[in-house]
Amino acid sequence: MAKHTSMADLRGRTDEDLVTFVRVTTKGLLDARFENYANRLNDTSKVAHLRRELARALTVQSERRRVGAVATATVTAKGEVQ
Repeated sequence: MAKHTSMADLRGRTDEDLVTFVRVTTKGLLDARFENYANRLNDTSKVAHLRRELARALTVQSERRRVGAVATATVTAKGEVQ
C-alpha cells in the first residue's frame, strides 16, 4: 500500500487533476468494498485508507468552492454582500 496523499499534495493539484483523483479513488473504493465482501481482499485496511484519501480530496474541493463563492460575491453601494 502506498503512503497516503497529504493535504499539501492535494492542494497543489489543479481542479481537473483533483476531479480525476476523486473519480479514481471512488472507483478504487468501490472495487475494494466489493472485493472485501467477496472475501478476496487481502489487505482490509485498504478500504479505510481509500475512504480517508477520498475525504481529503473532497475537503480540498469544498475549500476551493467556498473560497470561490466568497471571491465572486458582489458588494452593493451600501456595502451589502449579494
